[in-house]
Amino acid sequence: MDRRSFMKKAGVAGAGAAASAVLAAPALAQSNPKINWRLASSFPKSLDTIYGGAETLAKYLSEATDGNFQIQVFAAGEIVPGLQAADAAAAGTVEACHTVGYYYWGKDPVWALGSAVPFALNARGMNAWQYHGGGIDLYNDFLANQGLVGLPAGNTGVQMGGWFRKEIKTVADLQGLKMRIGGFAGKIVERLGVVPQQIAGGDIYPALEKGTIDAAEWTTPYDDEKLGFYKVAPYYYYPGFWEGGPTVHAMFNKAAFESLPKNYQSLLRTACQATDANMLQKYDWLNPPAIKRLVGAGAKLAPFSQEILSACFDKSNEVYAEMEAENPTFKKIWESIKAFRGEYYLNAQIAEYNYDTFMMIQQRSEKL
Repeated sequence: MDRRSFMKKAGVAGAGAAASAVLAAPALAQSNPKINWRLASSFPKSLDTIYGGAETLAKYLSEATDGNFQIQVFAAGEIVPGLQAADAAAAGTVEACHTVGYYYWGKDPVWALGSAVPFALNARGMNAWQYHGGGIDLYNDFLANQGLVGLPAGNTGVQMGGWFRKEIKTVADLQGLKMRIGGFAGKIVERLGVVPQQIAGGDIYPALEKGTIDAAEWTTPYDDEKLGFYKVAPYYYYPGFWEGGPTVHAMFNKAAFESLPKNYQSLLRTACQATDANMLQKYDWLNPPAIKRLVGAGAKLAPFSQEILSACFDKSNEVYAEMEAENPTFKKIWESIKAFRGEYYLNAQIAEYNYDTFMMIQQRSEKL
């Protein structure tokens, strides 16, 4: 073949390839249309762990779609107050929110079951129930009636029991204690004499400092450290039995979610699950040095007594029995959690518990 003939044929082939690329572009655009959503977070930007989960989700989606699926994240208060994030998503004010279900338990206690309730599952157990025990579907059956679709998109792990101005050793010490504590947990401890207080995060420190409240729970050592509670309420108790493994949800306006192409819906599920894992991993990395710094700064670390934990456990069961009798949806989901909870802690006390206990003994012996 002479050079002129070769170049002519090569040119035709090149033109054909270019035409194919041009023709392929619209097909690609159709499969990955440009989507721009807004997301209302329930958290302030200062909480880089929890608030950062929504930004992580947005990053994953953008990278996976070459920037075609964009979610703009707004902190609590920028569009709506933090505790109205789910309402905004349901109403279509925004397409999505990043929040915790138990914030809305006052409307219906079922809201809390998808996140955390006292003496339920830890983070690992909660994820097992949700992803493989039908928990996501059960919760979404409820959320559908709220105009929402919810997917797990974060977890803090078991939280701390809070900061106290004085020592709390017995149930009697709880009488009359004014404590900033979340709604569902407040209903439990109220039966033991605690006076629950609903106070926004930014107002907790001055309330403790002035003695307006006697105690406050927040989240984990890393987040608690930022707010400086140890300076005015040095007794730091654990565990936060009301939040053994609280799931943070990405919730989407149901109509907006269902209007997405199927590949985007699938991608959203995957990105949420990755965000879910990432947040827990981040807390596991950041909490160890934070607890050391807090103790070094004067925090008096101590466990709740078995008397207090047992009393709270019994009161929790009383409340659950009442809710099961009154609310069929609550009963259905709570029975599912309870059934798995028994199996989960049966298994956890075999290999996991013994391995962890042995390693903790080595750590206390300064061998690690």
